[in-house]
Amino acid sequence: MAAPGADEPIQIGEIKGVWGTRGWVKVFSYTQPAEAIFEYQPWVLDAPGAFLRVIEWRKQGRRLVAHLEGVDDATQAEQLIGQRLGARRSDLPEIEPDRFYWSDLIGLEVFNLQDHRFGRLHRLMETGANDVMDIHSETGESVLIPFVMEHYVKSVDLDARRIVVDYPLDWLDEADTAEPDDAQAD
Repeated sequence: MAAPGADEPIQIGEIKGVWGTRGWVKVFSYTQPAEAIFEYQPWVLDAPGAFLRVIEWRKQGRRLVAHLEGVDDATQAEQLIGQRLGARRSDLPEIEPDRFYWSDLIGLEVFNLQDHRFGRLHRLMETGANDVMDIHSETGESVLIPFVMEHYVKSVDLDARRIVVDYPLDWLDEADTAEPDDAQAD
């Protein structure tokens, strides 16, 4: 599987719930800053040819909420809960070398410098200190390794679908491995 093409959507967020009775939805953004999600319109949905257009949006406390075209009541909004929101890759800004869209990294195989295969990158998690890779092995275990370029992550090869990390096996302990939490799996 090669690196994604220019028209393949990049996941930039998802609809998390209904806000109010007039069809507004709660939006969880993967963009930085979070409000940048509204710059990429229309949102591309998982179904081929399906799009959502934002009529209006605002920050409501810590959350983002939006009124979408054709969604005018809570019942219609409920149908969208869990919908992943994407943007066309060609609409996104160019990124610097050694920076990546998270969606490009999901599914890559992770190896250490000793060529031990940890598994496939299942998801990335944002933490206060740095991003963390959640890697699932073939046995179902989850290994957590910081995604810190040059310190832990030595190379990312999108064409070879491979990440190489400086993370020896003896660094693993029970805190680094766990059974994957299916409730949070994508």
